[in-house]
Amino acid sequence: MNDNKNYVIRNVAKFFAGRSIFITGGTGFIGKVLIEKLLRSCPEIDKLYLLIRDKKGVNIEERLKKIFSLPLFDKLNEMNPSAYKKIVPIFGDITKKNLGMNPIDRQIIIDNVSIIIHNAANVRFDDDLQNAIFTNTRSIHEICLLGESMKKLEVLLHISSTYAHCDKPVVHEIPYKPSDFNWMDAIKIAENVDDYLLRVLTSKLIGNMPNTYIFTKKLAEDVINYYSDRLPCVICRPSIVINTIDDPIPGWIDNFNGPVGLMVAGGKGLLNGAYFNSDKVMDYIPVDLAVKVFILAIYTRGQKTVEQHPTAMVYNESSYKLKKITLQYIISKSLEYNQINPLSNPLWYPTVIIFSNFYLYYIYFIFLQLLPAMVIDQILKLMGHKPILAKIQRKIYISSVFLSYFIDHSWDFVNEKAVQLLDSVAAEDRVVFASKSIYEISEDNALKSSILGSKKYLLKEEMNIEKNQRGLRRMWYLHIITRTLFYIFCLWLVLHMWNLI
Repeated sequence: MNDNKNYVIRNVAKFFAGRSIFITGGTGFIGKVLIEKLLRSCPEIDKLYLLIRDKKGVNIEERLKKIFSLPLFDKLNEMNPSAYKKIVPIFGDITKKNLGMNPIDRQIIIDNVSIIIHNAANVRFDDDLQNAIFTNTRSIHEICLLGESMKKLEVLLHISSTYAHCDKPVVHEIPYKPSDFNWMDAIKIAENVDDYLLRVLTSKLIGNMPNTYIFTKKLAEDVINYYSDRLPCVICRPSIVINTIDDPIPGWIDNFNGPVGLMVAGGKGLLNGAYFNSDKVMDYIPVDLAVKVFILAIYTRGQKTVEQHPTAMVYNESSYKLKKITLQYIISKSLEYNQINPLSNPLWYPTVIIFSNFYLYYIYFIFLQLLPAMVIDQILKLMGHKPILAKIQRKIYISSVFLSYFIDHSWDFVNEKAVQLLDSVAAEDRVVFASKSIYEISEDNALKSSILGSKKYLLKEEMNIEKNQRGLRRMWYLHIITRTLFYIFCLWLVLHMWNLI
């Protein structure tokens, strides 16, 4: 960022006035919060061009209509309902060449846009390499090619991840040297090698990277660094992105990724055993704070030309040295809060055993999670219901396998520049663009916000605490009875084997 220690960020909304922005990934979790924040807090933006595609038979207009009806947009609907007139949907697909845009729409972007925000990505850890390269690496190359054609371009923001450099124990806020595997070669291979051969070669190509997501996100940064002497590039690397803390509403979330998934699975009785290091510190960033850093990073990058700053500016958005929270704390506190305000209709009494040894976890999972789920599924089937528990348990196990690398390793994501951005905001803009509420409230309140948000926005449960507590007590009695019968059976089995009965 600016080398001047007295650097002050002021009139942020004014900076965006009259400018048009091109956004990819606007329909995702982060994208929704970003769009809402820009429309509400930077009301004089000219246009927001959103790259979007049809999905599951729903056209782009219907997708946007559904998104804007979410509770996340209630405050904007109340304050400035006409803001949506600034939204211009552009049909496209980041996995395609030229981003799947037609020539007319492409020319509109070239002629009108001054800020690009590339947020779209495929976050699946188990995605095949070809699709991961097309989505996460070739897409940013297409963005850069588009940027080279734009006369008005002032900022190109690429949303990366702190974990893109998980091969380093300490990740600094700097552009890193290119990967051993060249990004151009990766794109050529994905475009020309048949799918079967690419699957065979995947483990060799990704090297010491844990999965195709991390590998292709790292290559994406190589693309940005390659073009940064020609384009005004900035990279923001969020760590694990969690629910909103307070802006525009507390606890909003639309997915089960990260800590929320653990809390919901535990509270519903689906997660009885978990494999992780209980002392592992979780690095996280609330989505509303992450979005504010994006906006401030755009503002700061926009103050300098490429000639003045011919490398990408980089900001790590993490809780490094600000808040530390362990997995053990998340699980134990979540179960504690669940006693006070339980999730409704749990499938079993919520209790979680933590395993630091994967083989012990595997045995526990097979006999005490998967097999009971299969039995209950058969009962559901006989009752005319759809069997789903075994499928859910398989998903939990697969997630544990893919997350094992991150469970066994720790990183320090240095965030001094990102924090400096927030600290540099002038007093008149601080409430809107630099609230650091996640660092001012307790970990307990942050977790409560996550749990209440998951109940309200993900599970869409009624807040009938008394009714839910009665259901939880019933599950506790069933849990005790079942455990007692299990121990009696084990005792009988041992005595029988020793011919004592």
